[in-house]
Amino acid sequence: MTSDLNQFNFSATKMPRGSKRSRRTQASETDMTHDCSEKRPKQQQSRRQKDEVFNNNRCITWFRQYTTPNDPDTLGPAGMEKFCEDIGVEPTNIVMLVLAYKMNARQQCYFTQSEWTQGFSDLQCDNASKVKSKLDHLRSCLNDFNTFKGIYRYAYDFTKDKDQRSMDVETAKTMLMLLLGKDWSLYPEFAKFLDSSKYKVINKDQWCNILEFSRTINEDLSNYDIDGAWPVLLDEFVEWLRQSRSQ
Repeated sequence: MTSDLNQFNFSATKMPRGSKRSRRTQASETDMTHDCSEKRPKQQQSRRQKDEVFNNNRCITWFRQYTTPNDPDTLGPAGMEKFCEDIGVEPTNIVMLVLAYKMNARQQCYFTQSEWTQGFSDLQCDNASKVKSKLDHLRSCLNDFNTFKGIYRYAYDFTKDKDQRSMDVETAKTMLMLLLGKDWSLYPEFAKFLDSSKYKVINKDQWCNILEFSRTINEDLSNYDIDGAWPVLLDEFVEWLRQSRSQ
């Protein structure tokens, strides 16, 4: 007797000789094949659309790739370096300052999980590829003066030593070069002035006025009002520069 298992070997099953499948059966099989071929692209499209939508859990999982088991809720300097590698920018690139501003990060070289999720929720990013696609947008934020002004003010508290009320001059020079160096023609002279001056720190009022000075005062200083409300630091810079140019 033939084994009953042969009845379930569909690949080997043959139609009896001389028999024909009905047109209805053939049409049904054709429709099933057509339906399957239509479902695959739709399923793939649905999966792609799902991946494009921001997912908070996916964002946290991504964050944990840069943290350690001892401190899973804080991304530190080592994790920051790897993150920068993954998005293809140097840690000193100004776009990292813009990103920190978007996160409202409190400490340089560190992101907390709440800062990370807040910033990337706003940017709708939950992986490195999405951040790469947003880099031009982040850079463009610097072109809007009000946004730039916010980033500039934020940079003071973000980069200064948290134990100090004011920013040390060396840090100030580095940040001014990053933020104003390309657009402020007097920055090289201002840096030289700081090097030769008595100033060891820059307070926040001075910091904010440096931006205003860089945006409003002509390179030849012709519109600088010595009796204006400028801090003494800038009065002394103007005097120093005029003397330098007269020699």
